[in-house]
Amino acid sequence: MLAGKRTDRVGDQILKEIAILLLEKVMDPRVEKVTVTGIRISKDLKSAKVYYSVIGAGDDAARAQGGLDSAKGFIKKQLGLRMSLRYVPELRFIYDPTLAGG
Repeated sequence: MLAGKRTDRVGDQILKEIAILLLEKVMDPRVEKVTVTGIRISKDLKSAKVYYSVIGAGDDAARAQGGLDSAKGFIKKQLGLRMSLRYVPELRFIYDPTLAGG
């Protein structure tokens, strides 16, 4: 089995779990308008870049970044509880401006 396929499957599952957590568990009002759009995960599954977009004005992206950064530890802990991974990847949230441009 190719290593890339496993990273894609794990990345898709992590993205799905993060989306569910943002909808149901994270109660920070700064992340209400956040939509996760993609993920890039390293081959060793130890770090992940999670791309997100925000529906709204330009300053909402900065507020959402602060909310996601403050919820990062909670999200990582919940991922560890929900998924059977040896290591939960270090999460890094990056704003994706493509949705705002469309």
